[in-house]
Amino acid sequence: MSADEQGTIERFFDELDPVVFAFGALLTVGVIVAFFVDRSFVAGGIDTVHDEMLSYFSWALLVIVFLVVLFLLFLIVGPWGKIKLGDSDPEYSFLSFFAMLYSAGFAAGVVFWGPTEGLFYYDTPNPMFGTEGGTAEAIPLAVQQTLFHWALPQLAVFTIMGIAIGYFAYNYDGVPLRVSSALTPILGKENLDGPAAKVIDILAVFATIGGVATSLGFIGSQFVTGLDYQWGLNFGDTGILLVVTTMTILFTISMVLGIDKGIRRLSNFNMGLFVVIMLATFIVGPTMFLMLLGSQALGGMISDFVSMSLYTGAAEGGTGWVEDWTVFYWAWALSWSPFAGLFIARISKGRTVREVAFTGIVATSAATVPWFTFVGGTAVFYQHEGIADFSEVMAFEAGAEVSGFILFDAFPLGSVFMIAFLVLVTTFFITSADSSTLAVSMMTTGGKAKPSNINRVFWGVVLGLTAAILMILGGEGGAGALEQAVVITGAPFAFVCLLALLSLAKDFSGTYGRVLLQEQTVIFGSSGVTSESEEDPSVTADPGDD
Repeated sequence: MSADEQGTIERFFDELDPVVFAFGALLTVGVIVAFFVDRSFVAGGIDTVHDEMLSYFSWALLVIVFLVVLFLLFLIVGPWGKIKLGDSDPEYSFLSFFAMLYSAGFAAGVVFWGPTEGLFYYDTPNPMFGTEGGTAEAIPLAVQQTLFHWALPQLAVFTIMGIAIGYFAYNYDGVPLRVSSALTPILGKENLDGPAAKVIDILAVFATIGGVATSLGFIGSQFVTGLDYQWGLNFGDTGILLVVTTMTILFTISMVLGIDKGIRRLSNFNMGLFVVIMLATFIVGPTMFLMLLGSQALGGMISDFVSMSLYTGAAEGGTGWVEDWTVFYWAWALSWSPFAGLFIARISKGRTVREVAFTGIVATSAATVPWFTFVGGTAVFYQHEGIADFSEVMAFEAGAEVSGFILFDAFPLGSVFMIAFLVLVTTFFITSADSSTLAVSMMTTGGKAKPSNINRVFWGVVLGLTAAILMILGGEGGAGALEQAVVITGAPFAFVCLLALLSLAKDFSGTYGRVLLQEQTVIFGSSGVTSESEEDPSVTADPGDD
C-alpha cells in the first residue's frame, strides 16, 4: 500500500465521529442485509411502523410546517432578515447559489411528480373542496393542490434548517457545521458533543438516508420505466440494481470533483434543461389554457393557503386523503431537511438571513409554479380532452413514473422530449445523490466541510443500495414502499425543525432585539420592579389621572 493510500485511510478514520457513524451505518446496513435475508419481513416492518407514525404524528406535521412557513415569511420582511451568516462575502454567484439549492435539495421530486400529481387530484380531489372528480371544475383545483404541495411548505423546512445550522456555525466560535448545531441555544454550546446532540445527529443521518433513498428510488424507477416504455428494455430487479449502480458511479465521479467542479456545473446544466423542457411543453401544449389555469390555480392556492395547510379531514372523512398526500409530502420534506439544510448552510456563508429565506421559499417557488402548471396542467388537460390516456396511472394499475412518458408521447417529436426527460432525470439523480452524500459525510465526521473521498463513496454506495431496495419493494405497484419509508424517517424530524425555529427566535430576540415585546417585558411572574408610589407613600396621583 502506497504512502498516499495509507494517508487517505488514516484521514478517513481520524475524521470520523465514531458514535454517529457507527449508529448510522449499522442501522442502514442492517436494513440492507435484512432485505436480502427476508424481504417480506422488511416490507412488513416498514408497513407497521408507517401506520403507527401516521396515527400519532399527522396533525403535528401539518401544524409545525405551517409555523415554519410563517416564520420564514417574517424573516423575509422583518428586521431580523438583515442578519448575516458569517462575516465573509458569498462564495458563489446568486444564480449558482439558486441552481445548487434547487437542484440538490428539491428538484428530484419536482421532476418525478410534475407530469403525474395533478392527475390524481383531478380524479380524486381534496375532500375540502367538495368537488366531483373527473369534471372540468376539478382541473384548476388539481393544479392548485399541486402548487400548494410544491411551493412554500416543502421548501420551508429545508430553509429553516439551513439558516439555523449556518447561523450558529458561522456566527459563533467553536460551533461545528452539523445538524445538532441548529439547536445551539437549547442544547448549550458546551453540550454540542453531548448525548442529546449525538441523538439528533444520528436521527439526522437516519432521516437523510430514508428521504434521499426515497427520492433516488423515485427517479431511478422513472428512468427504468422510461427505458421499458420507449424501447421495451425490462431487466427486472437485476436491471434496477444495474441502473442504480451506474448512476451511483456517475454521481461518485461528480462527488469526487467537489462542489465547484461537480455539483455547481451540473446544477447549472440541470436548470437550463429544466427550463427548456418546461417552455417547450408550454408552447406545444394548450398555451392559452395554461395561462388561464395557472392564474386561477395560483390565486386559489394563495387565498386558501391557511385552510389547506391545517386541513385534517376530521369531519369530512378525508383523513386518509390528507395522510396519503399532504402528510406524506411534509414527511418527505422533513426527511430531506437535515441533508438539505446542511447543504444550504454549506453554500450560504456570507449571505443574509433574508437572502437565504427569500431564495429558499420564494425564488424556488417561482421556478416550481410554472413547471407544475405547464407540465402537470397539460397532462390533466390531455386526460380531460381524451388526447392522452392516463387512466391506468390514476387507477394505480400503472406506476406514477410512467405519466411523463405518456404525456411526451402525445407531443410532436415525442421521442426527443422523452430523451431530454431521461437526461434530466439522470442529472437530477446525480446532483441529489452527490449533495446528499456530501451532507451525510459531513454529519458523520463531526461537521467537516470537506470529508474524505472514502467516506463519501461509502455513503454513496449505501444510499444507492437503499434506493434500489425500496424500488424493488415497491414492485409493480409503484412507490408504496418508498412513500412508507419516508414517513418513518421524516415524521420525527418535524420536532427538530420546530426546535431549530425556536432556537433562532430565542437567539435573534436576545442578540438583535425583540420585535413583539419590550426588552424589559417579563413573560412569566413578577417583574421585580416597584412603582414610584409604592416606594414613596407620600406620592399620590393627581385627581385628573386615571
